[in-house]
Amino acid sequence: MDTAFRRLRSIVFIALMIVFAPVYGNQGTLLIMGDSLSAAYGVQTEQAWVALLRERLDNRDLSGWKIVNASISGETTDGGLRRLQDLLQRHQPDIVMIELGGNDGLRGFPPQVIRQNISRMIEQSRDADARVLLVGMQIPPNYGERYTTAFAAIFPELAERYETQLVPFFLDGIYDQEDLMQDDDIHPTAEAQGRLLDNVWPALQPMLTD
Repeated sequence: MDTAFRRLRSIVFIALMIVFAPVYGNQGTLLIMGDSLSAAYGVQTEQAWVALLRERLDNRDLSGWKIVNASISGETTDGGLRRLQDLLQRHQPDIVMIELGGNDGLRGFPPQVIRQNISRMIEQSRDADARVLLVGMQIPPNYGERYTTAFAAIFPELAERYETQLVPFFLDGIYDQEDLMQDDDIHPTAEAQGRLLDNVWPALQPMLTD
């Protein structure tokens, strides 16, 4: 009886380890391909939304997730595409967050070029067995209604085509608030970083816990 009990206890212990392994083990890698909005431009690194994401993961039993922030200020979709393959091979991410396109839009790049670059990034990520989170952007209306409309449509169109998770607009609730934008009216302040995270979280959180 004692031997049978010990055997049963061992089986239960192993089963519990299997059940709880995803919570306490290595849950995966999140690769962030972004521009200055994710590269902590104008704010302290520890105040940036990516650092706040790290804190949130640690507080929600998701500390096993590794974050690789490959964001560069001034980055375009063309630059991100050229860097992506090496980053995929080096880090083998489970999730790739694509937060690019804003600089392309501000420079007036053709929407079809932006769309093609992001499409290739999505395809390369999926070929590497990574899921994709696409972050939508918009540009100021002074670029003209035709261009701003075509630019904003890129992100939901691609999200629908490739069935990826989508953050509709990264700067939602931020861009039109003076106290949340730096003097250049392009980059969010330190006070806005929590809102950036809150804008990302509804789309990202299900991917982290699947």
